[in-house]
Amino acid sequence: MDSTDPFSLSSGPMIWEAERTGFRFGAKGTHTSRTMMFGELSQVLEATNQEARRADYASAIIDGNCLSKPTASTRRLSNQRLGELYGLDPAIPLFRVLRRLWDISADGRQLLALLAAIARDPLLAASCQAIVATPPDAELRRDALKEALQAVVGDRFNESTLEKVCRNAASTWAQSGHLEGRTFKKRRKVLPSTTAVTFAIYLAHAAGFHGADIFSSGWLKVLDCDPSQARALALDAKRSGLLDLRMAGDVVELNLSRLDPHSAKA
Repeated sequence: MDSTDPFSLSSGPMIWEAERTGFRFGAKGTHTSRTMMFGELSQVLEATNQEARRADYASAIIDGNCLSKPTASTRRLSNQRLGELYGLDPAIPLFRVLRRLWDISADGRQLLALLAAIARDPLLAASCQAIVATPPDAELRRDALKEALQAVVGDRFNESTLEKVCRNAASTWAQSGHLEGRTFKKRRKVLPSTTAVTFAIYLAHAAGFHGADIFSSGWLKVLDCDPSQARALALDAKRSGLLDLRMAGDVVELNLSRLDPHSAKA
């Protein structure tokens, strides 16, 4: 794993494991046309229950029109885009865990959605470093965001498409609470919830981070969570029965079977 990149993956089996969890890779992503669609996700999860299958989510969006879209085509497109960003399928471990944590508490739902979207949209993932590197109350440098995205897509996008991805990514980070303002966006520090930190730990583990390295990974950094705070909130998650955790100095033993019992049975 490249230690200079807190989101990096090992090659070979680790990429397979991340994909099995629900990660998506490549140089394409939903942010060419949409943001993380937090409002729409909230409405869909409100209209369904934890036992819902992929067909049930599609039916709620397309047949039930829970998003109040004016046409059948826009309903189908919304179903497609939300599926790209979140899976909307309990057969996908990442979504299964997202849905469980979402229903535990309303606190931190924006951060849960952000983390899932980062894992499933390579374009949004590419923007993370620019956001994390921007100090609180500082203005986001548009060129830094653009450069981070261009490093991933190369010359695949023309200038107008790249600019649109930048706008959509900035809007997503505003929805999550990291940015504030219309024309000029300033960085704001977010307050991570126990559920958000639990999800970040889950994703970091799937991405190949182990032991104490999990708490300094990019998945915790996007929550503005330093390692000591991450450890404290991880202990809260343990007390809530979400995960098994033992820590002694730099030795960290983590078991996620409580968080997703279905995977433990598989």
